[in-house]
Amino acid sequence: MTKRIGSVPYLNSAPLTFGLEDETEFLPPNQLARRLRSGDFDAGLVSLTEVLHHDLYNVLDGVAVASDGPVKSVFLAHKKPLDEIDIIHGDVASLSSINLLKVILDHYGLVPRIEPFDDYDCAGEQDAVLLIGNPGIDFLRESHEHQILDLGQAWKDITGLPFVYAVWAVRRDKGIGDLYRRLFHAKVEGQVHLEDIIANHKDFDFELRDSYLRQNIRFELGELEKDGIMEFVRRLRKVVGEPVFVPNYVSVI
Repeated sequence: MTKRIGSVPYLNSAPLTFGLEDETEFLPPNQLARRLRSGDFDAGLVSLTEVLHHDLYNVLDGVAVASDGPVKSVFLAHKKPLDEIDIIHGDVASLSSINLLKVILDHYGLVPRIEPFDDYDCAGEQDAVLLIGNPGIDFLRESHEHQILDLGQAWKDITGLPFVYAVWAVRRDKGIGDLYRRLFHAKVEGQVHLEDIIANHKDFDFELRDSYLRQNIRFELGELEKDGIMEFVRRLRKVVGEPVFVPNYVSVI
């Protein structure tokens, strides 16, 4: 069976793909976005930035990967004070995380150069490195000499708003009503079965899964989250040299 839904292979996606696992292909965020953009998928749980930079999608209302404070899995690990950093090595698998970091640093008048980085085994050797997802959580669980700037908390401190990292993006030329309903139903069922997901998921230990999925990650896309998206759009337009579109939301409720 050809899989027409894409998602990311991270713990935070599990409650949003509940019951859809057999028809979902799991890829790193940058590969997922590229495949969705090319038409390989009808829908994808993609980084917010994919939607903001490409006017191809509708966004499923009510569903997101977000945080309202510390996110734990998107952070800058740095050895020097922020205003002394010239180069940041960034995991380019998630453009949203890169752009969020740029927006946060711009708020403080900082414009260090960001260079691609994907070798998490060498993360501890870097003076400043942006890490995301499960590999980022693994880094935090090991001994390290870095200070940690949690980007979710930094965004909250600056704006007072939640930050949305990923959304269900449905191609406008492929999406039909039933697909939106099935994706929304997966989120509803994921919340109903959250305790089972936490108990049985293979990533990390029970305590970490429980605290991460219950305390750090939010799965709602409500008015506050949309306010956060609009504030991000406003700030992102200042720091990137390409169009930034406002999402078009489709509700199934």
